[in-house]
Amino acid sequence: MRKILVTGGTGLVGSHLLYHLLQKEAHITALRRSSSNPEMVRKIFSYYTADPDSLFRKITWVVADLLDPESVIESFRESGCEEVFHCAAMVSFRASDHKKMISNNVTVTENIVNACRELGIRKMCYVSSTAALGSPSEGEEVTEESIWKPSSARSAYAFSKFRSEMEVWRGIEEGLQAVIVNPSIILGPGFWNKGSSSIFSAVYKGMKFYTNGVTGYVDVRDVVQIMDLLMLSEIAGERFIVSSQNLSYRDIFTMIARELGKEPPRYYANPTMTYTAWIFSSILSRITFRDPMLTKEMLSASRSIIMFSNQKIKERLGYQFIPIQETVHFVARKFLQDLPMNTDGKEKI
Repeated sequence: MRKILVTGGTGLVGSHLLYHLLQKEAHITALRRSSSNPEMVRKIFSYYTADPDSLFRKITWVVADLLDPESVIESFRESGCEEVFHCAAMVSFRASDHKKMISNNVTVTENIVNACRELGIRKMCYVSSTAALGSPSEGEEVTEESIWKPSSARSAYAFSKFRSEMEVWRGIEEGLQAVIVNPSIILGPGFWNKGSSSIFSAVYKGMKFYTNGVTGYVDVRDVVQIMDLLMLSEIAGERFIVSSQNLSYRDIFTMIARELGKEPPRYYANPTMTYTAWIFSSILSRITFRDPMLTKEMLSASRSIIMFSNQKIKERLGYQFIPIQETVHFVARKFLQDLPMNTDGKEKI
């Protein structure tokens, strides 16, 4: 029986990974912060099975401080794990959190890598991001070999993922068997008010404008399936882009709007309009003390045309991705099922 430990199990990728792994004969330990709520994992399970409780009870939950090296090693040792899936990461768009996010994500990954090395873990999978990849030459797709170039346009999250990857590569140089996956924008059900799933909430509330940006998208089920296939393979010491399709923001918003029965975006938001929206969002966040709805990084991404190649993973694993249209149809159905109701019968988010 496989003995597996998962960090970040209460997030979108982590919860779907737990569901995927529980379909097999495996002993699963999931680390979580004392402040995190594992009940969302049960909700994710309910999207795929009529009996989520029976699977949820099979998880051994352990509260651990991933910033504390001793806590990480002790949790690993007690679990008896032989494989580690590192999905945990801090994500924040608040400027005041940037240094903390970079420091935390790098430190946590360093601690995970060191624990794997010290305890002789068989293999590790690290969930990075396409944000940590290099920029392509004009007119070309981003590949695993694209060279990273520091830039003020890079988000703090991108820096945190890039530097975290450096810790994994350091572990690989020291003998750790590890693989890195770099997913593009991950689409999946749940977590409707944060992360990439919030796209569905935004479109449902009404989205009239679009930009000319292009980026990659992938189904969360593809991400976890590929992670597991890589861990079961002899492949190690490599990274893989995990992305199904490259789509314009207009195309993805239109696709989602039609599945939700909403009006697709009709008006092009030119650079002047998006810049004005960013200024307004920044001022509003200072007044309300809330995270800005639009950040400088979001502004840059909304106008960027970046396409990702999935050729390597398709060739190495013979993998066929779920079409994004099928993903959007599935996620939209779950979104509509989850809409809470007001006392007057009207749907709200």
